[in-house]
Amino acid sequence: MTKTNKIIYWIATLWLALGMLSTGIVQILKIKEEADMMAHLGYPQYFLTILGVWKILGVIAILIPKFPLLKEWAYAGFFFAMSGAVFSHFASGDGAKEYFGPILLLVLTIISWYYRPTDRKTILV
Repeated sequence: MTKTNKIIYWIATLWLALGMLSTGIVQILKIKEEADMMAHLGYPQYFLTILGVWKILGVIAILIPKFPLLKEWAYAGFFFAMSGAVFSHFASGDGAKEYFGPILLLVLTIISWYYRPTDRKTILV
């Protein structure tokens, strides 16, 4: 892995971790704005707790050493959660500003996954 790729990986991964951790905490705490958005999208309030816990566990999974299969699952979960958020905002007819957060986290997920070091990849034979 080149030095440039390593830098890209760590910048994307740390931004992703910060974004997922912060939104996960907000969702677990059921902050009013987040609860209102979830209601607007048509999801039950308990879904906030589920998403928040999954995001925090996913952050732990992508940051700890080893466990490449667990990392793959975490990246997949982030991808599904953020692409689901984008489509939920689209289906609700939300404006462009509501897409920014989920699209940014989706792009960071893809970049972090693509540039991850070899020892963080699952090798399927």
